[in-house]
Amino acid sequence: MRPLDVDNRMDVAARFADFAHHEAYGNSERYDNWCQAIAADHEVCGLIADLPAHKQQPNLVLAATRYLGVPEAPPEVFLAWLREHWNDVRREVLARSTQTNEAGRTAVILPLLAQLDGPIALIEVGASAGLCLYPDRYSHVYDDAVRIDPPAGPSTVVTRCATTGGVPLPQQVPEIVSRFGVDLNPLDVSDPDDMRWLHALIWPGQNDRDERLDAAAAIARAEPPTLVRGDLNEQIESIVDAVPAGVTPVVQHTAVLAYLDAAGRDRFYGQMARLGARWISFEGRGVFPQIDRTIPGRRQRDDNRFVLALDGQAQAFAAPHGQRMHWL
Repeated sequence: MRPLDVDNRMDVAARFADFAHHEAYGNSERYDNWCQAIAADHEVCGLIADLPAHKQQPNLVLAATRYLGVPEAPPEVFLAWLREHWNDVRREVLARSTQTNEAGRTAVILPLLAQLDGPIALIEVGASAGLCLYPDRYSHVYDDAVRIDPPAGPSTVVTRCATTGGVPLPQQVPEIVSRFGVDLNPLDVSDPDDMRWLHALIWPGQNDRDERLDAAAAIARAEPPTLVRGDLNEQIESIVDAVPAGVTPVVQHTAVLAYLDAAGRDRFYGQMARLGARWISFEGRGVFPQIDRTIPGRRQRDDNRFVLALDGQAQAFAAPHGQRMHWL
């Protein structure tokens, strides 16, 4: 048996190599190169291995370096910077969490949301700053051909999504009459430091996401959502129960439930089955085996795209930030 610290370093190396290959490749050349460099560096893997297991996420470690001003430099310069500034990076990693609030994800949520009876009370668990609570305030462009605008006209926030498989594109955005979010640490788009962290979570080279974040934050500042600090499993029932008669409660989440353990995910799944709210899930494969089992058999071992589901039934595969979607 290998010493535990060796095992931990190897786990970190595998995790960052996997992130480079399956997530960063084709999306951020800088992150792809940096993650490969981390995976090959024994010393840096050891530093990361000393973090609590749930803090070893590549996204979190990399975002902390960007928050602290790491130069967009070749891998060898990045590694030298990381070693020199490790104490600061460690402090930020321990204090923060991955709260990517990508408004572009609303492009994959919209086709499901528009199918539901309204008016809608939109509830997001793991809401971060709540920027995915405004699909009706954003403009959505599909396949560079179909554009769906809010009733007031074109939005300053524009999402873009390429589709295959016959996605049921709506004619208009749904009517959303209230917006609620729950998060262990809600972020405030009027707080400059929170905005700095949200920008740090965006990958290098994705300038369109930076621009969309600023535009979405302006909309949220003008019409703030109700954000509750707390555990999603503890808060969700009371939030759903508070929705008035005649309004459809819709619970959504995007890339959040993976951060719960299996017991926490099972508890949430049970609550969604019991509470009577409509439920839109957008998570990675394996987060909800119950949902994965509803994917058509020949696609059970498809690629690493996220699974979009309605009320526990898989509807589509999509890219994690909403860039592409394939209807099942």
